[in-house]
Amino acid sequence: MQQNFLQVIYLIGSITFIAGLKYLGNAKTARKGNIIAAIGMTLAILGTIFLYENSEGIRLQNLGLIFGGLILGSLLGYIAAKRVQMTAMPEMVSLFNGMGGACAMLISLIEIQHFTSHGIDINSMPKGEFLIIIIGMIIGSVSFAGSIIAWGKLSGKINDKSFGLQQMINIGLLIVIFGLAILAIVSGGEYTTQMFYGVLVLSLLYGILFVLPIGGADMPVVISLLNSFTGVAAACGGFLYDNKVMLVGGILVGSAGTLLTMVMCKAMNRSLINVLIGNFGGGAASAAAGSSSVQGTIKEIKASDVAILMKYAKKVVIVPGYGLAVAQAQHVCHELETLLESEGVDVKYAIHPVAGRMPGHMNVLLAESNVSYDKLIEMEEINPEFATTDVVLVVGANDVVNPAAKSDPTSPIYGMPILEVENAVNVIVNKRSMKAGYAGIENELFYKPKTSMFFGDAKKALTELVSEIKSL
Repeated sequence: MQQNFLQVIYLIGSITFIAGLKYLGNAKTARKGNIIAAIGMTLAILGTIFLYENSEGIRLQNLGLIFGGLILGSLLGYIAAKRVQMTAMPEMVSLFNGMGGACAMLISLIEIQHFTSHGIDINSMPKGEFLIIIIGMIIGSVSFAGSIIAWGKLSGKINDKSFGLQQMINIGLLIVIFGLAILAIVSGGEYTTQMFYGVLVLSLLYGILFVLPIGGADMPVVISLLNSFTGVAAACGGFLYDNKVMLVGGILVGSAGTLLTMVMCKAMNRSLINVLIGNFGGGAASAAAGSSSVQGTIKEIKASDVAILMKYAKKVVIVPGYGLAVAQAQHVCHELETLLESEGVDVKYAIHPVAGRMPGHMNVLLAESNVSYDKLIEMEEINPEFATTDVVLVVGANDVVNPAAKSDPTSPIYGMPILEVENAVNVIVNKRSMKAGYAGIENELFYKPKTSMFFGDAKKALTELVSEIKSL
């Protein structure tokens, strides 16, 4: 009876995951989706702790350790989430995703240890079960190691690393991993356990080498891809334990991460293979590639002149970027929007799919300052409106507004869809300096005749701009 009730709880949990994912598809209902999915997960965890029995009728032991781990993990997660700055959110996502990969890796290790510690020959394990264990370990290890490297790169602790024949070495390493894994499964020899742990070490090494050379501008895609890896690894655990809710959750995360990766690649007009081997935004080489052909002069503008342009405009579009997050200027940006609307100005936000350091970074940032979701307009919808826009204010964005993506075939970002802000009547770009963006290339937009540079920290500059508009 208890086991039947547990399966009902798992069914409810699976339904909440699906409903939560559906709600996450809309910014207005995303919070509700998170809460619904969290409730389902909580039910599944508690149901497993109190109702699960194995084939011999034995319930879960060590409840003190289990609840101690739950309490400690929940406390650490809560504190980390409350303290994290919006600029550090991508790093936190990478770190949390890495923990998911580590869990999948540990599940495989524990299952193997369970066999060997009881003196049972690992070769007596059913081949199908061993296959799932080793696949889950490979994917989980790659996700864990890769996510930690991504965390280090996003937080500035690790630089891009590349060397000759690196991609060939990575491909060769991947072939060795799968070859050794297949040999361990089918051979049934005395070295099966050693081969298993060899696959573990090589998978961790591959996860490191896989992410190290990938350039900064491609990190949002890598985060999404690693997230899908973690989902697939969790699904392997669901297969292993015949746990329906774990299987459904893993499949949903894996499929959603894969679809998001495809969307991100489309937004950059690049294939996934090109992202993984292209080293886009990887340092000085890319910087040099985009700087030599840029010609023109920089025109600087003061806050008072920007205030006049914006107050007497009919339509203003604000383009947020990572610089807005760095300066924690989202609240004053919302204040500027509210002030302009009180003056009868139509204000919208243009959101590029890969703006910031992770998918949806700008949406989350602006939602934090209570910007209406209706004002966040995606690239495909907003691009036709730039021609009828009086003023575009670019705040901390760089590569996603670079016209070189359309005009310069030699540019590393050539072919990437951009926000076509150069079509507006006036373009104001707020930056702290003329330093290149995350892709490491010069921006042609800054040298256009219609562009004026509004230098300064975003929060300070926008605060000054708000004061100037109020004084007019």
